[in-house]
Amino acid sequence: MNEEPDPAEEQHLVRLAKSWAEAIVSDDPVRIAEFMADEWVIVSASGIDPREKFLSLVASGALTHSAMDLRTQPRVRIHGDTALVTGRVTNTAHYRGERHDADEWTTDVFVRRQGRWLCVLSHITPAAPD
Repeated sequence: MNEEPDPAEEQHLVRLAKSWAEAIVSDDPVRIAEFMADEWVIVSASGIDPREKFLSLVASGALTHSAMDLRTQPRVRIHGDTALVTGRVTNTAHYRGERHDADEWTTDVFVRRQGRWLCVLSHITPAAPD
């Protein structure tokens, strides 16, 4: 059964994704955690890392971000209480003092709980050069 897209809800999710990117650049683990469900994980070339590891790296200062920019308008698809937000993102991270510039396709999976959208999974894939 296909639902008609809700443009207002799609725009809300686009704003949410932008706000989350701003939170990540703030390097504030409390602010970042507000966007995540307890079971959130990130999937990358190095495997699957849980919320606790990501937030502890930010809290310790071992992981910081100085830039996170959406390069494309995010593609939003809502399926009931689950939403997929996909877009191209460039970011600059510093991990244990070493700078890492990335150009990636990201997909965030959000679930609606008690009227709020929370991310349960983030998947990142390196983007091919233009």
